[in-house]
Amino acid sequence: MITEKENTKISKFLSLVLRHKPEAINIDLDENGWVDVDFLIEKSKLSGYDLDINTLKHIVEKNDKKRFSFNSTLDKVRANQGHSLKIELGYLSQKPPEILYHGTGIKNLTSILKTGLQKRNRHHVHLSNDIETAINVGKRHGEPYVFKVLSEKMFENNFEFFLSENGVWLTENVPSIYLLKFEG
Repeated sequence: MITEKENTKISKFLSLVLRHKPEAINIDLDENGWVDVDFLIEKSKLSGYDLDINTLKHIVEKNDKKRFSFNSTLDKVRANQGHSLKIELGYLSQKPPEILYHGTGIKNLTSILKTGLQKRNRHHVHLSNDIETAINVGKRHGEPYVFKVLSEKMFENNFEFFLSENGVWLTENVPSIYLLKFEG
């Protein structure tokens, strides 16, 4: 269908316009982050991206991180999480597993130990169920470092957790008292 290189290029483009800068192609996301598929395709083509419904379906279905999803009628699409825009994704608070993981770069260690994990310009701190995902996330920031997050203890202390459609756990912040070094 499309090459891996094209897939990556279009996925990065979609991440940009559906998570951070919809104005880059003159689209508006609704309060839940959805945009009309036909409108997205039209505006993408005007911006030099050869996008059609089959390519969009392929990217939504095959994206290894499951970053995007369609609504039930396949006429709207959105990013599942990671927005820097004010979006209400409609996730319900739920109890997390006892331990979750967060990958970062070792260069961030001192700051995180002082302030904990902060969402910064995103809606939430992102946590994973498995160490491998956390290591891969950490590699994006240099030499990886993985924290174990005492998520069940946080939940018991009234912190809210949400599970995104692509399996990423989300929370507002993680104070450093809930962080342990992962000893692999």
